Amino acid sequence: MKSAYELAMERLEKESPSGPPLSEEQKKELAEIDKIYEAKIAERKIMADQELQKNYGHYEAVLKIQENLREDIQKLEEEREAKKQSVRVSGKQ
Repeated sequence: MKSAYELAMERLEKESPSGPPLSEEQKKELAEIDKIYEAKIAERKIMADQELQKNYGHYEAVLKIQENLREDIQKLEEEREAKKQSVRVSGKQ
């Protein structure tokens, strides 16, 4: 017996197919994009941690650093998704 989740996913796939299957090259490009952006996000988190340590006890500075980190991560994730979509559509990075 299928779960409600599995049934919902099947209906969703029927209503909006995900497109043609990806080639091995496209899969490799997508994996590389993920690896690059995960590294960028990790680097940004490390830099933010260092800034937080320097500003320990300064409430407003800490809030600003945390907000900047959230914005940077969101921007990087949007860039990553745009590049991945480009690979899915055109097969190019």
